[in-house]
Amino acid sequence: MLGTKKNILILLLLVVTITLAGCSAGADPAAGEAEAGSMSKADNVEDRYKIEDKGETVTFDDGRGERIELKKNPERVVVLMNSFVDIWVENGGEMVGMVEDPNSVVPGTESVETVGRFGSISLEKVISLQPDLVILSSNSKSSTEMIQPLEDNGIPIMALTYEFKDDYFKISRLFALVNDRIDLYEKTAQNVEKDISEIIERVPDEDNPTVLILFATSKSVSARGSLSTLGEMLNDLKTVNIAERDTLMETTQFSMEQVIAEDPDYILVQTMGSDMEAITERLVSEVESNPAWSELSAVKNKNYVILPKDLYTYKANSRYGEAYEGLAKILYPEVFN
Repeated sequence: MLGTKKNILILLLLVVTITLAGCSAGADPAAGEAEAGSMSKADNVEDRYKIEDKGETVTFDDGRGERIELKKNPERVVVLMNSFVDIWVENGGEMVGMVEDPNSVVPGTESVETVGRFGSISLEKVISLQPDLVILSSNSKSSTEMIQPLEDNGIPIMALTYEFKDDYFKISRLFALVNDRIDLYEKTAQNVEKDISEIIERVPDEDNPTVLILFATSKSVSARGSLSTLGEMLNDLKTVNIAERDTLMETTQFSMEQVIAEDPDYILVQTMGSDMEAITERLVSEVESNPAWSELSAVKNKNYVILPKDLYTYKANSRYGEAYEGLAKILYPEVFN
């Protein structure tokens, strides 16, 4: 009898053990899969941009094509490109020096010392601030000329290329990792990417409009293709840029006769410069004064639009979603209005 009770006890213990093991086995893989999925997503983003988070440091390919390793959480940072300032701040960065921006002031940077305007920065002023990181543009000759003297003074450099919207996402990811604030990247840049995707998905696949991009300053008016931020947006929105059709307008060559022959559905104007009166006069003299101007479809249908500079001349950054939506409302009013 005693032996029978002992055997029953052993069997009960085995059943309990197997049951617990089964529950455990059912829980852990699910948790593991969730964790693996999250890690995979993060890893894919960093693989996409060739960024490696090493814990105390971050490794990435800079705009010169060099593999760079930087320490996280720099304390004395100088930012030498306007478009980088708000990306740095929105991803948890602080600065002791920055390039002066005559067009806008990023909230929270009012007391940061300026080191000159983009294109005319004081190297001596930058060095005097004793930075432990300088962020600059690899597209600008005046900026890249400062790299060697800065490195000779033992100052780490982050030289970055910023041309298209994907560069914004890469730079945001990099800045967030350097500042150990990946939560801010997820809060801002990831949502921007989602907003853009949702807008593009709503764009019709057929009967897409033709467009002409004009770039106007006080001295000239030129046509632009898709190799610009605005051109990329319009391409994403499935428009046909007439400046790229049948070599209509090579590079920035501009011909009103060719525009009249193509008769685009929309004419969108980027402006550069603070003297809008002079820019308007240039548009009138080179474009609007043409006798055939008023007969263009874009003009007759009130689809001749001068775009706001903050979204379409300068980098929109965290406002890219707003920029895409603004264009979508112009191009596809029946869908987006």
